[in-house]
Amino acid sequence: MYRGGNIMIKKGYITLVFSILLLFLGTLLINIKNNTLTNEAFIPAGILSVIFIVVQIISVKLRKNADNYLLSLVMFMSSISAIMILRLKPDLYMHQIVWICIGLIVFLIIVTVSDRLLELLDYPYVLGFGALIIICSVLIFGTDIGGNRNWIILGPIQVQPSEFAKLLIIAFLSSFLSENKNVLVLPSRGWKFIHLPPFRFLAPLLLIWSASILMFVSLRDLGSALLFFGIVVIMTYVATGKKLYVAIALFFFSLSSYISYLLFAHVQTRVAIWLHPWDDPMGSAYQIVQSLFAFGYGGVFGTGYTFGFPRLIPEVHTDFIFAAIGEEFGLIGVTFLLLAYLLLFMRGIKAALLLTNEKYKLMAFGLAITLLLQTFIILAGVTKLLPLTGITLPFISYGGSSMVSSFISLGLLYALSSKER
Repeated sequence: MYRGGNIMIKKGYITLVFSILLLFLGTLLINIKNNTLTNEAFIPAGILSVIFIVVQIISVKLRKNADNYLLSLVMFMSSISAIMILRLKPDLYMHQIVWICIGLIVFLIIVTVSDRLLELLDYPYVLGFGALIIICSVLIFGTDIGGNRNWIILGPIQVQPSEFAKLLIIAFLSSFLSENKNVLVLPSRGWKFIHLPPFRFLAPLLLIWSASILMFVSLRDLGSALLFFGIVVIMTYVATGKKLYVAIALFFFSLSSYISYLLFAHVQTRVAIWLHPWDDPMGSAYQIVQSLFAFGYGGVFGTGYTFGFPRLIPEVHTDFIFAAIGEEFGLIGVTFLLLAYLLLFMRGIKAALLLTNEKYKLMAFGLAITLLLQTFIILAGVTKLLPLTGITLPFISYGGSSMVSSFISLGLLYALSSKER
């Protein structure tokens, strides 16, 4: 292995040590605060630390040339997730530890079988059809939880199918755009300054755009709608370089959003909460108002871990966990967290740029941009830059569907980073 790879692995282990120390320190502080300090309190942290080490060692052996920073950064985020859930919802702490461990195991499985999985890129319409089936399954079997009808209940398990549909959409776009790039770049039909390719080449993209609008209107799932729409627009622009597609997509999305606002009461309510939260601070806007108070109370340095009042925010362990981090760790803490996400995105983009296979390149780029876009959407929601969206913060928010799908994305990106280096 080349010398740069050895340096990368060593620095990855340094980040791993820091993640483990953070995990044990958080466990120590919360148990001191609650006067429950015992040896048994450290068992979950110890189990997760062992899983961290084992996964790090195995992943390096499986993909010696892979970008080890990707996994190390996610382990750091997973440690933050564990200590924040312990702080906010102690009864869900073991559940989150289990989901993180399952996610890491799924990561290893994906890395192991990634070559076979990537062969599915040769069947773009199968991938696209699979994504539509998942979206339609929510329309038929979806259950309303927290104001969004984007969940399917399977016995004791609640599944959020949109988390897995986005992976199929990324894979479909990677394959479809790379195969039809020339047709999309050099359209054969035009009207004045608008020049478009034949409809059959635009139809798959229009179908996904329409699905995002449908999710917004029917399922009240603004977060997934924005995420799917953003993925399609950005990946299409990256593949073709045509600003016209971006302009057309933004126009129709804006038009359909405005029509939805005029026709549907729940859309009007969500916009009203976004624009005028202080009109009903103890009612419908209570969640976002408490989030803003949390950021203000935390200030630059934060109140300190265990010294804030983040539990005043409803569902703080899912949609609003970033507000809890902002309150107790302050501007400095959230800046470091945002830098970790930005670094993870940059490493993903670097992996994409090193690839020569067009499908792999778009796949790696799509996975990286989705991570950054999802992070931006949820952070914009809790800071009132955008209406509340209801999606999760990758690798940190509580939830099995989000955690597993995020680790699947990481596994694919990690495997792609080892190719053709």
